[in-house]
Amino acid sequence: MTTEHVGGGADPAKILRLLWRAGEDEVKPGPRPKFTLDDVIVAGIAVADREGLPGLTMRAVADELGVGTMSLYRYVPGKGELVDLMVDKLNSPGNFSGWQRGEWRAAMEDLAEGTWLLATEHPWLLQVNQSRPLLGPSAMEGVELILGAFEGLGLKDREKVAILAAVGQFVSGCAREAVLAQESAAQTGVSDEEFWKAQEPYMIRAIGEGRFPTLGTLDDDAWSTPPVEIMRMGLKALLDGFELGMRKRGTA
Repeated sequence: MTTEHVGGGADPAKILRLLWRAGEDEVKPGPRPKFTLDDVIVAGIAVADREGLPGLTMRAVADELGVGTMSLYRYVPGKGELVDLMVDKLNSPGNFSGWQRGEWRAAMEDLAEGTWLLATEHPWLLQVNQSRPLLGPSAMEGVELILGAFEGLGLKDREKVAILAAVGQFVSGCAREAVLAQESAAQTGVSDEEFWKAQEPYMIRAIGEGRFPTLGTLDDDAWSTPPVEIMRMGLKALLDGFELGMRKRGTA
């Protein structure tokens, strides 16, 4: 599913300068820019949301802004760097629900909901390999804020980061499955109802023959839990486990 990775541009130094807006105040020769770099980033996000990463081209972004393609290169060197900027913008802290420093569980729940929302509203994010992230200002601000939730708990720094990573990876995995399910229907033209309806006669016959006794006892709505509720159920179990460990050590 991965088609891009952060830091995919030709020159890491260039994208880092853009991420941190280094030299932004420098006076550059030529006509005054018609747009800001943020305008280009927002346009890129709009194109990716609509067309997916394969449809994210410099020409498509230029069309979104109503300018010629070559004019974009005054703002960003290429698609790789633009993707990095888009990811950093979406990784900003956003609107947190008002938890205080030290309220680690509320912060992790907030992080989970935000990660889920980002992945399902911007499915292309799941196609970007962020395992080796470029830490721009937005991403670092988010990490700084969320790590403050562990203040006063007596956890080791490695434990704080591990909990943060575990929650993020768990929710991203759940979101990936939800997005893939949606894409299956769109890409094949076969709805979920049609897909399962085709299998129904075979499943009914096999269960009726007694080959799958446990499956035969399941309620009719056993498979109908919404994906977001499955994520929340798993998240609760994950956080319960972390909390139990902290209590045993006297840190929660």
